[in-house]
Amino acid sequence: MPAANLAVRDPVTPLTPEQIARLKERALFVRLETVRLISIAKVGHYTSVFSCAEIFSALYYDTLRLKRGEPKWTGRDRFLMGKGHAAVGLYPLLADWDFFDKAWLDDYTRLGSPLGDHPDMRKVPGVDFSSGSIGHALSGGLGMALGGRLRGNVFDVYVLLGDGEMQEGQVWEAALAAAHHKTGNLIAIVDRNGYQLDGKVDDVVGIEPLADKWRAFGWDVREVDGHDVAAVAMLFRELKAEPARERPVCVIAITAKGKGVEYMETEPGWHLGWLAPEDEVLAIEEIKANGGVQ
Repeated sequence: MPAANLAVRDPVTPLTPEQIARLKERALFVRLETVRLISIAKVGHYTSVFSCAEIFSALYYDTLRLKRGEPKWTGRDRFLMGKGHAAVGLYPLLADWDFFDKAWLDDYTRLGSPLGDHPDMRKVPGVDFSSGSIGHALSGGLGMALGGRLRGNVFDVYVLLGDGEMQEGQVWEAALAAAHHKTGNLIAIVDRNGYQLDGKVDDVVGIEPLADKWRAFGWDVREVDGHDVAAVAMLFRELKAEPARERPVCVIAITAKGKGVEYMETEPGWHLGWLAPEDEVLAIEEIKANGGVQ
């Protein structure tokens, strides 16, 4: 892996077969590490990570401007998670970028470990925003985008949101303000997996027509198959290439909660859970068999 992403290359260059294979392998890595880390904690959010594994892969191995071993590099792109409960899938990526010692992963959620169930920017190098209580991240991302503009520091800000998070009023306040301030370097990614803690999102509080809502708030909206890692990466490359964009962008990624382990998919009871050792072995086998997923 290169020391920095997007150092010298045209972001609209088509992905090569080798790059696509690499991104699929990294999504597989996210799922397998998630299973391993949750086996340490004895409880965790498998399905919330599995729905965004390809998004994580595309961001951290093709999109985000980063420098290996330098989590505080001022020129980096920023990444925030509204769905902070998916942090167990983020930590292996940060360790892979040498933002902290990989040995930290082996103590995930244990007493004294900086790696909690939700990410803490004060403790974990590479985490740009502490999250857990949903609804705040887009506001934080907007602040970073505006702050960068004021300082003359050009970077993009990506904010991963859960679709259940669309029920939070603060999200829409931030969306309104972002369009008003023409923060074209702000990209919201909605993980549209259709489920939240209490069941189906649209049974709890309906959010459709979601794309029309974001457009009505002044955002450019793109939709993508969130498990087609090549399509996700290409969309992010296209957004990188757009010159002087003024409108913020909302990417609605259509996903399946629990993707990769069939019995977890679209099953609300797996929002928070733990696999018994024998079930963990079977889940790992299925994840490996599915490989590239889509």
